[in-house]
Amino acid sequence: MNDSTFLNEFNISNHIHLIRGYRVMLDRDLALLYGVTTGNLNKAVRRNFQRFPSDFMFQLNEEENKNLKIHFGISSWGGTRQCPYAFTEHGIAMLSGILKSERAIQTNIAIIRIFIKMREALLQHKKILEKLEKIESSILVHDNEIARIFETLKLILNPSCLRRKRSVFGLEKKTIKAFRN
Repeated sequence: MNDSTFLNEFNISNHIHLIRGYRVMLDRDLALLYGVTTGNLNKAVRRNFQRFPSDFMFQLNEEENKNLKIHFGISSWGGTRQCPYAFTEHGIAMLSGILKSERAIQTNIAIIRIFIKMREALLQHKKILEKLEKIESSILVHDNEIARIFETLKLILNPSCLRRKRSVFGLEKKTIKAFRN
């Protein structure tokens, strides 16, 4: 299987997670994509640690790792004994500077394109949500106005809703509650 076929079948977007408010990929998924072991990937990162500030890469804590295992049904008996590293989009871009194989270059391009598509989709969803919120608030205003009209009509059509009120000079006069606004 060639590299482009593998990238198409891997479905990168299924391996992007939201952790600590960042969209990230885990070291084990990236290692699989790059065709290296997770240990070798992490070794290369440790040799270039200054390239990976905390907003580019971070290690999951025990609770995050446990949640990840529960979410994906990963056995606690097998696999790694340490918490995985999570790489943000910028961290993945930085990986291209330390992993120089042809497969790594093509993989980085594919991953960055997926992140761009996700960002564009989220932006589009945000615009749609803003429009829906605007429509909803407009509908609420109209609903309130229609409710007031119906209340007023009920008061006008039902004379028992009229109430008597004394004026300053002791004379009675009829008023309708709905018109006090």
